[in-house]
Amino acid sequence: MTVRFKKLNDRAVVPTYGSPSSAGADLYSAEVNDVTIDPGNTALIHTGIACEIPEGYVGLIFARSGLATKRGLAPANKVGVIDSDYRGELMVSLYNQSPDIQTVERRERIAQLAIVPYLRAEFEEADELSDTERGEGGFGSTGRK
Repeated sequence: MTVRFKKLNDRAVVPTYGSPSSAGADLYSAEVNDVTIDPGNTALIHTGIACEIPEGYVGLIFARSGLATKRGLAPANKVGVIDSDYRGELMVSLYNQSPDIQTVERRERIAQLAIVPYLRAEFEEADELSDTERGEGGFGSTGRK
């Protein structure tokens, strides 16, 4: 699959895969300067690229596991959704969940983008839904182990 993209400025870095089997391509900060994020705060980080996600696919922006685990920086919305008709700049809203001030350096890898197929549902209202063993049980109703 080919995903067309456009660099919006000279600081933009082409998304890259960390290994031949990586599901997500790394996105990079294209900020003019390093960005400091205080504990409990969020910063919107520009990538400097716009993408043309193919019809029938969605771009999902996930945390980079090392950045989230080691430094406490992860997307504020947990998973960003890039629809196939969006042509604006990809930006990542990074939340600092650590107790320390964190600095995102220019050209640092900040998140990963996975291109995933999706199904579009038709919603049909019903008076009754089919019965299941689980029923209305939720939030831990299936146990811990």
